[in-house]
Amino acid sequence: MADFKNEFTYKKFVESGREAEFDRAFDEAVARVRSSALGKKHPIYISGEEVFTGAEIVEYSPIDRTVMGKFQKGDRETSKLAIESASSAFDEWRKTGYKERVAIFEKAADLLSKRKFEVSAILSMENGKSRYESVGEVDEAIDFLRYYSADMAKNKGYTRRNALLASTASVKSGFQGAPGRAEKVCIAMKPYGVFGVIAPFNFPVSISVGMSAGALITGNTVVFKPSSTDNMTMLTGIEIYRIFSDAGVPPGVFNFVTGPGSEVGDELAVNNKVKGIAFTGSRATGINMLKKSYSLDRQKVFVVEMGGKNPVIVSKYANFDNAASGIASAAFGFAGQKCSAASRVYVHESVKEQFISKLLDSVRAFKVGDPLKKENYMGPLISGTALERYKKAAQEAASGGRVIYGGRQVDSGLDGAYVEPTIVEAEHGNRLFHEELFLPFLMITTYNKFRDAIAMANDTDYGLTAGLYSEKNSEIKEFLRDIEAGVVYVNRETSATTGAIVGLHTFVGWKGSGLTGKGSGSRFYLQQFMREQSQALVK
Repeated sequence: MADFKNEFTYKKFVESGREAEFDRAFDEAVARVRSSALGKKHPIYISGEEVFTGAEIVEYSPIDRTVMGKFQKGDRETSKLAIESASSAFDEWRKTGYKERVAIFEKAADLLSKRKFEVSAILSMENGKSRYESVGEVDEAIDFLRYYSADMAKNKGYTRRNALLASTASVKSGFQGAPGRAEKVCIAMKPYGVFGVIAPFNFPVSISVGMSAGALITGNTVVFKPSSTDNMTMLTGIEIYRIFSDAGVPPGVFNFVTGPGSEVGDELAVNNKVKGIAFTGSRATGINMLKKSYSLDRQKVFVVEMGGKNPVIVSKYANFDNAASGIASAAFGFAGQKCSAASRVYVHESVKEQFISKLLDSVRAFKVGDPLKKENYMGPLISGTALERYKKAAQEAASGGRVIYGGRQVDSGLDGAYVEPTIVEAEHGNRLFHEELFLPFLMITTYNKFRDAIAMANDTDYGLTAGLYSEKNSEIKEFLRDIEAGVVYVNRETSATTGAIVGLHTFVGWKGSGLTGKGSGSRFYLQQFMREQSQALVK
């Protein structure tokens, strides 16, 4: 069993002086995808068999409305068939030894690594990410597969053994702590059963693979639903299904169902044969699933991540170059459509103008346009619905604050929702400081005392990521002690709040951003998909 190592594709190319080779590999993959992978009709997969429903969903690229593919519109009955398939497959899969399961997902990692540029090209065309964001996401998916495989192997399937020695004394009646014969004790972690895995549009490869692998490698079976309504990312879902199948995941263990959340997702939430839900998406959707499931006495395990409204504090003791670079990247990478994106900045009043000047220098360098072209940093919003949300926020910002930069739609020459990165100064009480927008929108206000900055940063229902720029040790210590977020970064020039690395940072939401307080890419993640059983054997 090899030690875990991160994939780091772009880093390896650049550090070895082969950046041109990286770009060529991506561009060639785009050409192959355009010529052979787009516009096809795709089935649902249940028990390894193709299923056609008679109703289709057409997926378009947000870049230019190219038809990505035609997918089946699954409904509640389709979901029930997939759940039955996963339920039937569970008994055999749970009996499969952890070493065999680990070998399958190590192979899946190798297959995805070999196909990474094609999958990355599909991803960029499907949700509008730049090549750097897409290859980085596919790398993260590979890392999840290898990290969880290594974790299962290291912990021997999460089985612990102990023993109670026999006593030289004996009693006629038993009670707590009574002397007795020797006991062999095994603490075994066992799977729950069928998991519904409901994936988001913004990380349809890494998060989908991470949640699915977490459930599968621990012995559960899965019904997987990619984002299929409005914000569609189903073609990458097909690629995930094929890779798992080619790696040796048996039929019925991983089922692929496309369709609206109101039917497919809802059936997963309420069906009594589904024992767990792994979900990444909006807080409203996550809480609604919880309410619906438990109101029907459907006791399920929920492993969820539900967004963020992520703050950054810029102290008067900050390195403003690093702060401007890190905040611009965190706010506007992938057009702000990340649950970890920086969306609020609290800057000391004495350095506001100095910081904003540096920030504007960074943002003005970002080009908006076709993300398949390497010079463009920001591609389109995912959908027309997101564009309308952007326009509404821009109007509200203009009336309730000062628009420092942006706020307008961009004419890219393509049929997509291209907009400017937007920076707004307003009071902390403004609605835009508190509601997750999922847009390239950065709100800024000032503070006088550091404790007030932390109080405003914590004044949110969410608690996902947070950042600080300060060279003052006492401020750093206070921030790390008091900030209410699961993923925090200090003085990070590459990104203030985004870019958690599997095996290095855990990605975990506090407060309204999560439920369990345990994060993906960490040594606690897999345990959420299993339950303990204490086995005592008297010899």
